[in-house]
Amino acid sequence: MDSAKLRTEGKKMIDIVADYWDGIRQRKPLSDVKPGYINFLVPPRPPLGPESWEKIYQDLEKVVFNGSSHWNHPQFFAYCPTGISYHSIMADILSSGLSSIGFSWIACPSITELEKASLDWLVVLMDLPEYFKNSHPGAGCGIIQSSGSDSTLMAIMTARAAKVDEVKSQPTVYKWIAESAVGKTFRRLFYWQREDSESYDSTDVITAYYHDPTVFQHFVMYFSDIGHSSIEKGAMLAGVRYRKLKSTRSYLGNYGLHPDTLEKAIKQDKARGWIPFMLVATVGTTSTCGVDQIDELGPICKREGLYLHVDAAYAGSFAFCQEYRYLTRGLEHADSYNLNLHKAGMINFDCAPLWFKNGTYAARYFNVDPVYLAHQYQSTSTDYRHLEIPLGRRFRSLKVWFILRNYGVEKIKEYQKKTVHLALFFSKIIIEDDRFELFTPPHLGVTTFRLKNHSNADNEKLCAAINRDRRVYLVPSTIHGTFFLRICVGSPLTNEDDMRNTKKVIFEIADSLFKDVSM
Repeated sequence: MDSAKLRTEGKKMIDIVADYWDGIRQRKPLSDVKPGYINFLVPPRPPLGPESWEKIYQDLEKVVFNGSSHWNHPQFFAYCPTGISYHSIMADILSSGLSSIGFSWIACPSITELEKASLDWLVVLMDLPEYFKNSHPGAGCGIIQSSGSDSTLMAIMTARAAKVDEVKSQPTVYKWIAESAVGKTFRRLFYWQREDSESYDSTDVITAYYHDPTVFQHFVMYFSDIGHSSIEKGAMLAGVRYRKLKSTRSYLGNYGLHPDTLEKAIKQDKARGWIPFMLVATVGTTSTCGVDQIDELGPICKREGLYLHVDAAYAGSFAFCQEYRYLTRGLEHADSYNLNLHKAGMINFDCAPLWFKNGTYAARYFNVDPVYLAHQYQSTSTDYRHLEIPLGRRFRSLKVWFILRNYGVEKIKEYQKKTVHLALFFSKIIIEDDRFELFTPPHLGVTTFRLKNHSNADNEKLCAAINRDRRVYLVPSTIHGTFFLRICVGSPLTNEDDMRNTKKVIFEIADSLFKDVSM
């Protein structure tokens, strides 16, 4: 395949994508394939010679499209949305075409420079703290991660390293840890002697100064019991204790972490001899789009020496709109902050900005400098490899640059306001005849509801039947033992007629399951 063939076949592929979008309403949001369906469509052995593009195109429908969950179908309401715009598709084409990997400035200067500039644009557009800017004279910085999960893990490891550094700078505390029973056990595990008395050379074992397990074995971090699963996974990967603190109904009539609950947990854990080091607060929980109030939790973190990370993966992008700026209230207390533009920012996966209040300081925790990565500008430029898990990175900022320049901020705002309107619209029509009740007030694009006067089992049965039907796709959740259904509006194609049809489908299925769903 040469460049001439790329021009020809590339245009055909663009047509295929455009046709997919033009015809997405004729599909169902959820595929009916079963695990292993591919075994009947793809031979067990690869072809011995090249096949024609025409033959490959013929297989796309049955292999790819028919086996897809169509995230931007107008009646796909599961999870949180995956943002999309033709502009981000264009950016991905260019990124793939360049095939550059921007782990350091010299590896591809434009990847680093445009990322720094585009993230500064976002700081301005969402009125985030000025010190998050890459161009700010302070130590703050922004970086685009692949996902909110990566952002959270980086924040946890940064917080852990910062607390290790703090403890090691206090000789009395460090000595207590080293001489504790648990500390001695760790040393026995790390520096054992073989039964044949052959000495184990401990000088071959390197314990990174900022990631010393004999220190962070005493740490404990906190997050709400409705925080995203990636927080729990991040704590597991970082090897630290964690507590999922029980949320309560408060702000916006939704669930969030109450300051008293945090303070009580800190007091308890200090009495146990543990060292609280971090809180991960959530702005826009997956289950109900609840909000942990940063302006109330932040001062507690500062007083108690806890690193504060704010995960605003879904909700954060709504700060483009002035009326949703309450989402960032108190953000000046945060040490780091992440959001996913690939959720409500009209940009496709992956594009997840993460900002650090002190990124320059954090970068030293992950600094590994082999000779082959060194370059003459590293003292005056930014090497993003120091603030991410992988070394390689794609040209993600092109998506931000393209959409802001050609689609425009006002169009993004229109999309966000539309999703909010549709969620509110659905919350009104679903309870019109008293068959259903709202579980929490609608917030942003999320509506939660359940069959009124029915058990968890009945609601679970209804949810399963809706998804088996496949005309509408949604996911459920539970909070404190209550099962409920959840709808999150995301597709730019969704309109009020889709919400009415969704209600119709839900009522139709409920009627078939329960003779009188109001009983």
